[in-house]
Amino acid sequence: MTGGPERIRVLDLEGVKDKAGFMDRCVRDLELPDWFGRNWDALFDVLTDVSFWPDGSEQALLLSVVGWRPYASARPEDWETALDVFTDAVDRRRGRNPRLVIALTLGGSDHAPSQPPV
Repeated sequence: MTGGPERIRVLDLEGVKDKAGFMDRCVRDLELPDWFGRNWDALFDVLTDVSFWPDGSEQALLLSVVGWRPYASARPEDWETALDVFTDAVDRRRGRNPRLVIALTLGGSDHAPSQPPV
């Protein structure tokens, strides 16, 4: 990502077994409010509404999703829906500032990036 500073958040799906766990992890890792709806539409809304983004909405957001492979294997239909939500959210932010980038990181949660890719 270019054009200024970025904020990084890591969505760690290690140990997540179902949609409820996925949504709980979103609440924890994305620091969402208690009233977050814990459904796919609500996740799309928070990913596209910069007022929910951490540390200042004027900065681009890089969301690194780690530990996702076991969840994708165990819950392929839910994972497909999550990918659709991620794709639609990135598409909605395309061409707008600040940008949203979502990266599916290979490796465990201990390999999450500490800084944005160059």
